[in-house]
Parts: sequence; structure tokens; C-alpha cells
Amino acid sequence: MGRLFMVVGNGDIGPNARDTIAEAHSVVRFNDCRSAGADAARTDVVVVCNTGRPGKKMVEERAWRAHPSVSAAEEIWCVRDPAKFGEMRAPLGVTHPELDDFCDDYSEGFRAYCDDAGKRFRIIPRSVHEGLDEALSAFSPAPYVVPSTGLVTIADLIENRMAADDRIALAGFSHQGWDGHPWDAERRYLEPLEARGLIMRITEDKHA
Repeated sequence: MGRLFMVVGNGDIGPNARDTIAEAHSVVRFNDCRSAGADAARTDVVVVCNTGRPGKKMVEERAWRAHPSVSAAEEIWCVRDPAKFGEMRAPLGVTHPELDDFCDDYSEGFRAYCDDAGKRFRIIPRSVHEGLDEALSAFSPAPYVVPSTGLVTIADLIENRMAADDRIALAGFSHQGWDGHPWDAERRYLEPLEARGLIMRITEDKHA
């Protein structure tokens, strides 16, 4: 049996998920790590949305840096490639003019924080995002802006971090939220990976 990567979303999680967090080889959380409880310090990677208002808020707020999960993490990953999002700015200005600050990039602020705190800094390659756009097109999603941070992270782990016998456990993923993400297509994308046993969902009453 290989390593278990625990990917913890910001939705509700229960005791089974927290047990799995304790046992995992690596624990990945997101942004403000708001689902973290007493296990907050069991965090290896925090993946951040490094553009737009979320990125600005995290970089500028001391509270984010002081969060136990952020403090404990050895690595901070930026999910959005600055060059790609720079290229997206003009098209989004036409299709989504309300997202005028969506492509503003704060990755250098996260890099500076990592330098100061002795953490590894990384930007997930744009090829992961673009590969997902291609894969999701098979499910004919309605027009969307970007894949979710969670899905990009899962795809990146599979492509760039995991060995053949490693697995991912998911908790706190509701596949609901901002309408700029293709939630139904993302769920359908994950289904065959779950059927293969590469991904398992940890629920309140069982491993799904």
C-alpha cells in the first residue's frame, strides 16, 4: 500500500475525516483552512488562490499567517499561474466585466511570506489547469471561468506528486459554491478516479 494524501476542503468534515487526517502521509488544506479544528497543526501544504480578492486578503491579513494550519505548513502552493491569468484578463473583461480584479496577482506576496517563514513556495504549473479545461470539455459544461482550486490541486497531486500506488482521500468537498466553477463536470471528472480506487471520499459514516 502506498502513501495517503489527505485533501481537506473547507466544507463540513466529521470524525472519520479527522481520523484519516491523523493517519495520512500528507495533509493538504486550502486558503483560510476554515474546516480545521483541533487537528489544524496537522497540515503539510496550504494551497492558496493567489489572484483577486482572496489572494489580496490573505497576503495582507496577519490573521491568515497566524492560523495554526498556515503556521504548521511546510509548503504554500499558488493554484493560479500568473502568466496564464494575465492572458485571461482581456477576455474576462468582455465576458465577465464584474471580475475586473480577478486576475490581479499576489503570488510575490506569498513568495515573500514563505521566504520569511522558511517555507517552500510553489506555483502549480499552468499545464495542470489547461489539461483540466480539456478534460472537463468532455462533459459539456456550461460556460465557466476556471476549474476549482480543489480540482486543480487533485490533478496536480496525481500528475506531479504521487507514485503509482498512492491514493487521495477527500473530505469537505461539496462541489457547490461560486458559479464560475463547473461543479457538475468536476464531479463527473472525479467519478472514474473514485471507481479505480485512486480517490476515496471520507464521509461521516463510512469511507465512500
